Amino acid sequence: MAQSLSNLLVHLIFSTKERHPFLAESSARSALHRYLGAVSTRLDCPVIRVGGVADHVHCLARQSRTITVAEWVKELKRASSQWAKTQSASLRAFQWQAGYGAFSVSQSLSHKVDQYIEGQEEHHRRFNFQTELRKLLGAHGVAYDERYVWD
Repeated sequence: MAQSLSNLLVHLIFSTKERHPFLAESSARSALHRYLGAVSTRLDCPVIRVGGVADHVHCLARQSRTITVAEWVKELKRASSQWAKTQSASLRAFQWQAGYGAFSVSQSLSHKVDQYIEGQEEHHRRFNFQTELRKLLGAHGVAYDERYVWD
């Protein structure tokens, strides 16, 4: 095949450091989500949806054929952390956790993941981040050691 083509949909999840609610203010959260979308698009990983709550973010996007997931997440976190610290005094200490979750999404289920991300505020009235991540890890068959998941 002379051309390289792909449609790899990825659901990324990562938390603020120690799940600190840096993004409690909805305007700051929305601005950061837009910024993450812009950075991801610049990395040739066009965003379908970015959402989340005060202590974590979800991103559904098409992964570029030219960047690894690790490089993508590293740059999303680096750029958005630097940017957030310049936005307000309440974000000067902003940090992301070291790790992340990345889950493949089939095209046929992308609409459900999009809706799931859109409904984060409602969802988190019933479940905290740790419960949510444990459920996603289980649903995707990801083995993990509880001692090393949270930072």
